[in-house]
Amino acid sequence: MVKTVIKQVQDSTQEFDQEVEEVIRLGRCSEGGGRPLKVKMRSQGAVEEIMTRKGKLANDVDHKEIWIKRDIFTGGFWILD
Repeated sequence: MVKTVIKQVQDSTQEFDQEVEEVIRLGRCSEGGGRPLKVKMRSQGAVEEIMTRKGKLANDVDHKEIWIKRDIFTGGFWILD
């Protein structure tokens, strides 16, 4: 899921999905409920570019309910579905 969201946000010339260092799914699994993903990236520049282009998800029908929030402590971001 993380790689598909990142590919939706990035330009065709960028490879931000290769910059993913760690993905952690938090919380308990429940029926019908989403769990947040904590994504840690290798470079701060990739995080900056994803944050500036996260508005592209609003135009996509499949990813309309997904939110991306910045995590200032780890240099990564959260994906909330």
